[in-house]
Amino acid sequence: MAHAELATEQMLLKEIGRTERNRRQIRGWLAAVLFALFALVLVGGATRLTESGLSITEWKPVHGVIPPLSAEEWEEEFRLYQRIPQYEQINKGMTVDEFKTIFWWEWAHRLLARGIGVIFALPLFFFWVTGRIERRLRLPLLGILALGGFQGFIGWWMVSSGLAERTAVSQYRLATHLTIACLIFAACMWIYRGLCPHSDDAHPTKRSQGMAGAIAIMSLFQIYLGAIVAGLDAGLSYNTWPLMDGAIVPGGLFVQQPAWINLFENPKTVQFVHRLGAYLLFALALWHMIASLRAAPETTHARRSVLLFALVTVQAAIGITTLLLQVPIGWGVLHQGGALVVLGFAIAHWRGFVGTYTRDTAIEMRD
Repeated sequence: MAHAELATEQMLLKEIGRTERNRRQIRGWLAAVLFALFALVLVGGATRLTESGLSITEWKPVHGVIPPLSAEEWEEEFRLYQRIPQYEQINKGMTVDEFKTIFWWEWAHRLLARGIGVIFALPLFFFWVTGRIERRLRLPLLGILALGGFQGFIGWWMVSSGLAERTAVSQYRLATHLTIACLIFAACMWIYRGLCPHSDDAHPTKRSQGMAGAIAIMSLFQIYLGAIVAGLDAGLSYNTWPLMDGAIVPGGLFVQQPAWINLFENPKTVQFVHRLGAYLLFALALWHMIASLRAAPETTHARRSVLLFALVTVQAAIGITTLLLQVPIGWGVLHQGGALVVLGFAIAHWRGFVGTYTRDTAIEMRD
């Protein structure tokens, strides 16, 4: 009997070792995906800030990988761009060489998006058929893949809004596009963190996990608000802080009718709401840090809350600087990247309270 129990325990230990190796491999894959997603969001931000997003006027999911390779092809691509309102009203007289600058930003953004589809789908298929993916992770990972495919359609839906009557994409569609990208990033981070080892520290308070979740959700919502600001170029006006248009609460916030439309189409209201969102996120992170340090300062959770607050504070400083400088491209991209860093760490911090995924195998030790 003792020999049988020992053999069983050895088999279980071997199985646990195999599970840990698989998890390390999947973590490495997801880390690469997260890095690529981060790069994609940065390039997307630069594409928006350089007003390059409408330079490619056709959706070619496969053929679009190949850029123009001859002078004739460049001329043809440029002629397509000359048909849209952005050229007629903003860039009329642009040369082919000037067009190439905005074209390459948008092409790079689309190429990165396609590349992420490949580096997500092919390893997923390999890990799946070789039995390396735990059963509980299969549907979530398939869901992320499906959301990524849908995001490609959303990207074109966004671009198409600026090809007929507008000189820029719809702020509603821009916000949807960026938010879905951040949801994909957050989902990958959640799974990645769940496959990592976790400490056994108790939660500092009964509300710690809920507060961490609220901060993560607020971080995502603040990115959505920022996308509305970007879509309206609302950051190019009212470039003072802490006052806005000479007041803490500026006038003219609800001049459009119906009143709710101001939240999406009035640049002053949109920027003010984004400021309020930043203040709320800062307050939540500060409150969470203080509560964690008071209750259990030696825990990993408390130390993470300090780092989270530090990241939120740095991001707030970047946002203020970006506003005061009237959104130069470098600072605008830095602000967008900082938002994703805050979101990613907030998700990882929240997941830290949930703990690692339980293994399918366990060992019962006997005296």
